[in-house]
Amino acid sequence: MFFIGGGAAAVVAIVGLLAGSPSTITSAAIGIALVALGEAGWMLYSSKVGKLKERVSIIDQAALEDSDTVLDVGCGRGLLLTEAARRVPHGLAVGIDLWDEEDQSGNSPEATAKNAEREGVADRVEVKTGDARELPFGDEFFDAVVTTMTLHNIRDADGRATAVREMVRVLRPGGRIVIVDMAKTEEHVETLGEAGLLEVERGPRVWRMFPPVRYVTAARP
Repeated sequence: MFFIGGGAAAVVAIVGLLAGSPSTITSAAIGIALVALGEAGWMLYSSKVGKLKERVSIIDQAALEDSDTVLDVGCGRGLLLTEAARRVPHGLAVGIDLWDEEDQSGNSPEATAKNAEREGVADRVEVKTGDARELPFGDEFFDAVVTTMTLHNIRDADGRATAVREMVRVLRPGGRIVIVDMAKTEEHVETLGEAGLLEVERGPRVWRMFPPVRYVTAARP
């Protein structure tokens, strides 16, 4: 959509310039074309390069061991899930999602399982359906919990806090939580602190993902 809109605006701008009569419309079209095409390029880079590099950094923050069990909340098509599974050759990576296609096209358990097969980690990946605000797992079940670009989709602050508390509940002592999102990250810092977690940190914006994100990390005592 950014490419189409930017391209259309560029055509309007070129026609106006060739006509030799710059106008407010021509100037506006140039501005729209530059912004839309710039964002389109940024999004394309993020999807094809940036996210693939950033997922390595995200999973690094989880400090996984070979036999750990890790949960990816809002796993989508498995960007983090498959990287986590790669780090736990003797463990398990579990992904949970509501499979909403509004924010990610083609989002389904089948697509995630297929990506796990393509990346050679299907033998240590499980995919489940569930809500982040009511995780279907027992207390202290996972060695690490990660999530990216998920919690902002929960519209109310109470719901987001509930989801973070659920992540804490299913985390074993000594385990780490890594939350990566484009908004509301200051809320998660507060919720994690109130839950008694240690080393709660909120990082600077990371610009190689679109939209830019922040990391929130913490460890359970």
